[in-house]
Amino acid sequence: MTLIKFRGQPLHTVGSLPEIGTRAPDFTVTKTDLGELKLENYIGKKIVLNVFPSLDTPTCAAAMQRFNEIAEKSPNILILCISADLPFAQKRFCSAEHLANVVPASIFRHQQFGRDYGVAIAEGPLAGLLSRAVIVIDEYGKIIYTQQVPEITDEPNYNDIVI
Repeated sequence: MTLIKFRGQPLHTVGSLPEIGTRAPDFTVTKTDLGELKLENYIGKKIVLNVFPSLDTPTCAAAMQRFNEIAEKSPNILILCISADLPFAQKRFCSAEHLANVVPASIFRHQQFGRDYGVAIAEGPLAGLLSRAVIVIDEYGKIIYTQQVPEITDEPNYNDIVI
């Protein structure tokens, strides 16, 4: 379990982020067209997982904007923005905010993602949602960077992200 905070109140996740240097756990998430996206289909490409609780918060919206800018400057990197939001809401949000460079993905059918990556919130008012984290997977499927944001209402430290 990892200790994080929501507005200063302590919460725990179900586990810890994967260790750097280990093979990334395979996963399936749902795209905005309700199709499935599997990690195994993107081995050979560098992937950034921007994991967060919900689009409907100012912090998550700001982070999505920032990752969209990063993706625009790095077209060879796949940036997946993963939350428990329904694919319809993700599509609507990305359209309204003009986010064309990131790929939103939902765990609404795939709760195992949160457990396998140690980001499912285990308790409190956000139980069942995902914590805010960044995970980078290299072209060979290995974890090369992780960042568990200690306070959910804070954005990630973008300057520390290794891409």
